[in-house]
Amino acid sequence: MNKIIMCITLVVCALLTNGQQKANYKLAERYKKHEIVGVSGNSMAIYPEFINDSDRFWYSFSDSNGKRYYYVDPAKKLKRLLFDNDELVAQISKETRKAYNSKDLSLQSIEFDKKERSFTFEFDGAKYRYTVKTGKVEKIDSLQPWSGRESWMKYSPDSLYILYCKNHNLYVMGNKDKGQDSTEVQLTFDAEKNFTFAKEMDDSDGEVETVAEWFKDSKKIYAVREDARKVKDLYLVNSLSQPRPTLKTYKYDMPGDKEISQSELLVIDVETKKITKFNIDRWQDQYFEVLYVSKDSERIYFERTNRAYNEKELCVINVLTGEVKVLVHEVDKPFMDFKMVSISFLNDGKDIVYRSERSGWGHYYLYDGEGNLKNEITSGDWVAGPICEIDTVGRALYFYALGKDENIDPYYYTLCRASLDKPNSVEQLTFDNVTHAVDWSKTFNYFIDTYQRVDLEPHVVLRNRHGKKIMDLEKADISRIKEMGWKAPERFKVKAADGVTDLYGVMWKPFDFDSTKHYPIISSVYPGPFYEYVPTQFDFIHGRNTQLAQLGFIVIAVGHRGGSPMRGKYYHTYGFGNLRDYPLADDKYAIEQLADCYPYIDATRVGIFGHSGGGFMATAAICTYPDFYKAAVSAAGNHDNYIYNKWFTETHNGATEEKKVVKDSVNGDRTEYTYKFRVNTNIDLAKNYKKGLLLVTGDMDDNVHPAHTYRMIDALIKAGKNFDMLVLPGQDHGFSGAAELFFERKLWAHFAKYLLGDSSADYKSSIEN
Repeated sequence: MNKIIMCITLVVCALLTNGQQKANYKLAERYKKHEIVGVSGNSMAIYPEFINDSDRFWYSFSDSNGKRYYYVDPAKKLKRLLFDNDELVAQISKETRKAYNSKDLSLQSIEFDKKERSFTFEFDGAKYRYTVKTGKVEKIDSLQPWSGRESWMKYSPDSLYILYCKNHNLYVMGNKDKGQDSTEVQLTFDAEKNFTFAKEMDDSDGEVETVAEWFKDSKKIYAVREDARKVKDLYLVNSLSQPRPTLKTYKYDMPGDKEISQSELLVIDVETKKITKFNIDRWQDQYFEVLYVSKDSERIYFERTNRAYNEKELCVINVLTGEVKVLVHEVDKPFMDFKMVSISFLNDGKDIVYRSERSGWGHYYLYDGEGNLKNEITSGDWVAGPICEIDTVGRALYFYALGKDENIDPYYYTLCRASLDKPNSVEQLTFDNVTHAVDWSKTFNYFIDTYQRVDLEPHVVLRNRHGKKIMDLEKADISRIKEMGWKAPERFKVKAADGVTDLYGVMWKPFDFDSTKHYPIISSVYPGPFYEYVPTQFDFIHGRNTQLAQLGFIVIAVGHRGGSPMRGKYYHTYGFGNLRDYPLADDKYAIEQLADCYPYIDATRVGIFGHSGGGFMATAAICTYPDFYKAAVSAAGNHDNYIYNKWFTETHNGATEEKKVVKDSVNGDRTEYTYKFRVNTNIDLAKNYKKGLLLVTGDMDDNVHPAHTYRMIDALIKAGKNFDMLVLPGQDHGFSGAAELFFERKLWAHFAKYLLGDSSADYKSSIEN
């Protein structure tokens, strides 16, 4: 009998432990972003300002002692205070008779003289000079109230003219501050709504900023104008408008649409008002972008890409003759990497540094100005990431490598140097297992290196051109947050569902973590396919993950095949043609592995949440594996990609191009293209859903239209399913203000109910706690 009673007691205790835990709202509330006293004002990096194009620089840095300014001379290995805050403030106070906080001192427009004997700065409406040797501060002048350049004013390079848009057309007028006639002159007359020169396509009754740009000669302008007049409309109802709700109408290209936005390139001579339209067409429905304009104002370099986004051309157009020359023709299937695309023009276009995934890995290639390939700058089974700097004199490319060093996490930026003229002469400059962000001196003799990880606060050091450390500069001050009990998240590595591919992730635990307890696990997701939600940099909060963990959860973010171009072409194109399902098996298998490794993870209580593409993935996951994921919060999800934007959906899921020759005896036969499109949607999965889903949308979301969520809701209703939903009035794709706070507490309460068994924690009680 005693054994039976003991067994019953153990079972009851287990149920209470695993099924009726209380959410720790108090601990979650303790770590609000931007509200952590003594931490939010501290610096996480420095922004060096090099003096007169030398290696010497100054910077400011804030920690628990306040904000200070420093001067650094790398050659002398010298770092000193630029000035004494208290002494500087005291001298200014004598002049103004005002009190200032010396620990929070913000000086503007610091400029050194050529010999660095003094510098000027602006502060509290006046300009001052500081003499370095004596420490003397003297007022030079009072600053005039900012008369300002309105945001719609686009000044010519010689500052004599101002370009702007009004009533959708282009106008120019002289700058009266330069003695020019300020009478406005209209340059175009054919513009209208949705065929406008305005930067934003909305009505432009008054002066607004234009898409047009000046040539460097200040005599001509060029403009890429979008024609969206035939694009179909989308609608939103602003229920908060007073006194009546109002209708918002906007143009929106959807996948498979026949009539989509078209681009044209115009050049306008300001003096003669002559307008020249250039023939830039290569493909129907192409994408078009101007990349560079020559200093002599005679060449425009541009890139055009086909609608399938798997073929593109880098071209140059002769402004004087209208001739278009193709410099680089690139075919890259199933789709181009747009996230890390990079084209740099050196020596006014005589050299072109061009990034391509043609080898299966992102690398840099050097072309001459005629489009001839000179050499491979980088190569290998790793990714050459973003360019840091290009030394045109020393003929060197400085860039961040990803996955080059097997001892370094493939998501961490590793600094490298490569010769522009010697193929595959890559030199690695940083070697530790951290991610780097660097600033080079103008001479390329030194660089300031800020390195960090999610579990390592930012450190700033000075290094020479070979990567050798010269001196420590700063380290982020996180003493206060540690005193509060904050603990860094942990990194982990697991396998993808193929059992071979390594996946990398980050884990957040409650700060009162007890390894003898069992915790539900929640996956925080965003599926890409152009960006993988696996943080690499230090942060106190990391979105909603830190706070969510404090309720009593293990929270993870893990990469998956198809998520990012940082791992190479095969990895990031893995999900092509399977836009809904490709990340799901990897997420599930990652959680199962973690549960096998760590006894404190309870794999019978699994949640998932995300926003936008993450909302799409969260809903797909709980409908695909309804017995594995017990709860999901899906915010602003693109559940029906038939009505999401054309570029994203056609590019990453694929669209079949069909050609038809149209006979025209007058203008000549032409080929028309149509695009057949098929994609799996979350609506198709509604029948599989069981329980635990919260769907959220803002009713003014013009990116992922609320119809995505409404269609998912409709499918669940028709399938007889029980779920929760939340519509946030007046909110667009990103939630803000009171609505964001309300959503966050609903997210907390939802997971508390389904994963902790704590259904008593409604919105009101969570706020009060």
